[in-house]
Amino acid sequence: TLCQNHTDFPSHEMHDLNFLNAVYCVGNYKEIFYSDTDIDRGMNKINNGTGMLYAIPFGKLDTMNPENSHTWAKIKGEDEWLKCGVVVSDNFKGDLTESRQLVGMSVDYCRALAAAIFIGDNERATIFEFRETDNSSLAALSNGTIDVLVGGRINRKHDFDGFHFSTPYYYGNESAIDDVNAYSIATRATRDQDDALFRSFVNCIVLAIIYAQENGIQRETSIDMPLVPVFGTSLTWALRDAIAYTGNYDELYSKHFHRDGANFAEEKRGRNTLNKGGPMMISFPNSPQ
Repeated sequence: TLCQNHTDFPSHEMHDLNFLNAVYCVGNYKEIFYSDTDIDRGMNKINNGTGMLYAIPFGKLDTMNPENSHTWAKIKGEDEWLKCGVVVSDNFKGDLTESRQLVGMSVDYCRALAAAIFIGDNERATIFEFRETDNSSLAALSNGTIDVLVGGRINRKHDFDGFHFSTPYYYGNESAIDDVNAYSIATRATRDQDDALFRSFVNCIVLAIIYAQENGIQRETSIDMPLVPVFGTSLTWALRDAIAYTGNYDELYSKHFHRDGANFAEEKRGRNTLNKGGPMMISFPNSPQ
């Protein structure tokens, strides 16, 4: 039957698995965790368009780690530049580095990473442009042509293709009934434990910009960001260097979505505002079925 217990993993191929069997056997999220419909579920509810920016706690940052991953060695040693791919729409025209809105924001995440890695030098990022429907972007990430891919939409089918997606930095306004578009930074998900530290570093920079917003830290007060020796001695100031370039999330958002001399009101920014304890549950495109 669909719900029989297995002592051994029944398949070695992910595409052979039917994840909806889990729903059939044990129920959906609400059925599993909340039998009482009157309970206050806080963040554990379906998000229908309210703020979703939330910096999960950084954890223990004062444990020193050596900077000996293959990715670190290549970026800081051989290349001395961060090679950053940026995804644009198929009809995009213009200068990538002078763009605004989502493309411009994505470019600034490249520069924030460069600032964090190269002691404040945000110009040490080589930007590569990729069209949205061109799968060459993931191939370039896989073969090392680029180190990170920014601006791609999270797509769960790539979880099994050797890619890791950071915390989203921008959400679409789709209904929760549909898959919500969420834009993040993709890195290679190798089995190398050292390179896992690089993936964590990339995610940490995304979270840092949200953390700065949560804690009232701005570009001029970036010195208030925590030190992070966990990523190695030369990267201890990484979060401070990143925020010294981008500022907090509102500063970055204002730079790229500024309209008629005024910022978008929070109610018009949809999910791209701070979460204050409200719903955080959404599904991403191509979640396994």
